[in-house]
Amino acid sequence: MRFKTTISICLGSSCYRRGNQEVLELIKEYLNENQLADQVEFKGHLCTGKCAEGPNLQINGKEFHHVDRNAVIEILDKHFQLV
Repeated sequence: MRFKTTISICLGSSCYRRGNQEVLELIKEYLNENQLADQVEFKGHLCTGKCAEGPNLQINGKEFHHVDRNAVIEILDKHFQLV
């Protein structure tokens, strides 16, 4: 069985207002366009108290902060080695 990547995006009000609503959609599009959806568990979580560093995202427990539309594509490309 192949290991699944876990992507967890903060859906707390601060991160959501700072742009995670857009990042959420970009991740879904990215996974579909690159045929990765079946290899990823993609979920949302509530605030972890790091609002000042938001928008926040985790991939396999590694935290990413200040994630915007450009950063998320770069993060995903590096993780999935698509660069």
